[in-house]
Amino acid sequence: MAVKLRLMRMGKTKQPTYRVVAADSRSPRDGRFIEIVGSYAPREEQNKVTLKPELVTKWLSQGAQPTDRVRRLLAGAGLIEAAPVRKPKEAPVTTAAKSK
Repeated sequence: MAVKLRLMRMGKTKQPTYRVVAADSRSPRDGRFIEIVGSYAPREEQNKVTLKPELVTKWLSQGAQPTDRVRRLLAGAGLIEAAPVRKPKEAPVTTAAKSK
């Protein structure tokens, strides 16, 4: 069973709040989850993030993979190091030589 740390949407229409949950990767976004490890309120001032560090470290040590958004939230809270910024690959410049 592959466990992911991901967001589960809560709240009213156009007023989302999210729970950060540990869930089986095969379950739907708002479906079954294993444990709640925090919350995220993007519409409040300063994007309120509340995490339970002991639960987050427990799941990460057991091999849970955070989604991209949760990885950024965890990095902002100092629970994991930030992922390196990837630069877009440049296409190699090729010069076509005309042969006669």
